[in-house]
Amino acid sequence: MSHTSPATFLVWSIIASILFAFLIFHLWSFDRFQCLKWNNATSGAFKRLMTYSYLTSTPLILAYSLGFTVIKYKQGFIDLDGQIIPKPFELWPKEDQNAVFPFLLAFSIGWSLEMITHLEELCFWLFLVNSGSVQQDWFKSWYFRVWAIGSVVALTYMPVLTILTRSDVLKCEAYTFLAGSLGSLSLTLWFTPILWAFPAFLSSLKSEGVDMGTVVRLTKFHELNMIRVCFRFIFTVPLVILGADGVRPHSHINESMLWTDFLVMLAGFGCCISSSLTLVIFFPRSVESEIAAKDAAQERKRSRSNHMAPSQMSFQDAYSYGHRTQDFGSTYAPSPSQKIMFPADGSVSGDQYRAVTPSKDLGSDYDRETLDVPRLAAMRPNRRRGADIEMGGIDGNHDVLSEANLSAHNLRRMASGKVHPMVHNFVSPIDF
Repeated sequence: MSHTSPATFLVWSIIASILFAFLIFHLWSFDRFQCLKWNNATSGAFKRLMTYSYLTSTPLILAYSLGFTVIKYKQGFIDLDGQIIPKPFELWPKEDQNAVFPFLLAFSIGWSLEMITHLEELCFWLFLVNSGSVQQDWFKSWYFRVWAIGSVVALTYMPVLTILTRSDVLKCEAYTFLAGSLGSLSLTLWFTPILWAFPAFLSSLKSEGVDMGTVVRLTKFHELNMIRVCFRFIFTVPLVILGADGVRPHSHINESMLWTDFLVMLAGFGCCISSSLTLVIFFPRSVESEIAAKDAAQERKRSRSNHMAPSQMSFQDAYSYGHRTQDFGSTYAPSPSQKIMFPADGSVSGDQYRAVTPSKDLGSDYDRETLDVPRLAAMRPNRRRGADIEMGGIDGNHDVLSEANLSAHNLRRMASGKVHPMVHNFVSPIDF
């Protein structure tokens, strides 16, 4: 902190701000911030806890980076024996020295919340890969208990360590970096066996006949986890080096502005990129459902405008509505000489037809020939099924189930298989 240049924290502030902006954009596109509501009917207590713990960590890290950016640029550099270095912490004004501990405490709390998030993912994927066909509940498993105990430890030891070492701010920063990076590094190392075993797990799902949509979704999460684990190493390893060097009696790496700037900037990129991938995994967007919902909303809007009374229409709406009605009547009105054939039993697929002739009260002569109207394929509109949207389509196209409803369908079909039911119902690691 005292050894790094102001540009280091400026880089942290920029990428943390980009992460925060991406978080807002993604949640708005995901469900218009409905997942943030405490009384959201589709979210249980566990999902709300995981949502708020993850989303709280991002503003805390942003506050830490912005706060130190302001302080470092305000203090600037000094000339020490002909060498230009950032002004040491001991030469800062008293108010800036007092602001260091609150920012470090915010950073340690945000880091502990992030460890809770990654520990939950670790335990969940271990549960999913090792579950088999056993009908075991996640909340009654040992994996959930490990997460609960580990979360309490993570939420306790990081802030407590920062508080206990606050008398020496430089040592406080070094111990915070070392403790947090060792905890995150251990979780990242434990995640690597899951990445190794996941391809075999996907192959077993294919052999058991799990629907391709579920396999594709899990494959996408596997690839995202591989990228995220790489950036987790980029985040934790530099801070382990800086923290271990800082707690020693004589620092070597921390005395070099080149290495401190390089390692801290590297850790900032790793932290923010891995956090953005966690956001995508926790709140996966379905572009198909979003397009269907948008089309359904536009269709409802058009339907309401078409059914408005003439007195409620604007002049332009009434003019266009009248032209559409006139065009429809001139295009689709049957001529007096036509007899339209309909199924005799009223069904759509009947072979016997009956002729319907316009009434002769119109005073015209009619041809006795009938006009066979070919059977047109029925069209189904987009429909809401629970909290999801099913795409419409043409009759005969049966691949119109949404992802959630397709998973529910396969869950009933594969209930007696060798795959855990949670696989068929899988959406995200926090959606239960």
